[in-house]
Amino acid sequence: MTARVWESAVNLSVKIEGGLSLDKDDKGNWTGGKKGVGELKGTKYGISAAEYPNEDIANLTPERAKELYKRDYWDVNKCDYLPDWASVAVFDFSINSGVKPAAKVFQTSLGVKADGIIGNQTIGAANRIPPRKVLEDYMNLRIDYMQKSKMWWKYKNGWTNRVQRIKQYCEGLI
Repeated sequence: MTARVWESAVNLSVKIEGGLSLDKDDKGNWTGGKKGVGELKGTKYGISAAEYPNEDIANLTPERAKELYKRDYWDVNKCDYLPDWASVAVFDFSINSGVKPAAKVFQTSLGVKADGIIGNQTIGAANRIPPRKVLEDYMNLRIDYMQKSKMWWKYKNGWTNRVQRIKQYCEGLI
């Protein structure tokens, strides 16, 4: 894993996530993690009030978002030890849907125990199994996961476009 891949992945995710969202229907925008619970502080660059209730979301800088991404998403899912394509795919899914779901779905696509904790078994399989099929399976399983969300009806177009964009990017890394 190179610093170049981290920079590319984080810049891609910041661009996809975009600026401040105060969508009242999005539970992530509320400090209580449920629609209407707590304060509506929003999400910016993928950093949500639900996950970071003490962050000043409206004034969040890209630099601060990158610090949180590295510590709480990239490092937790051991992206430095995954093949480049997998690190980008797992990282983006982590931001969009959570660290554990991203890891579990990745593990399922690899055919290893899906415990939501990326360790030696997952890293070994990711570096051993031919990537094209795993990427295809992972992206399909990611869509399947999102379709189970109560908010699929509202966000399906954006989520589907995001998955396609990440898939195309990752194909270029294989």
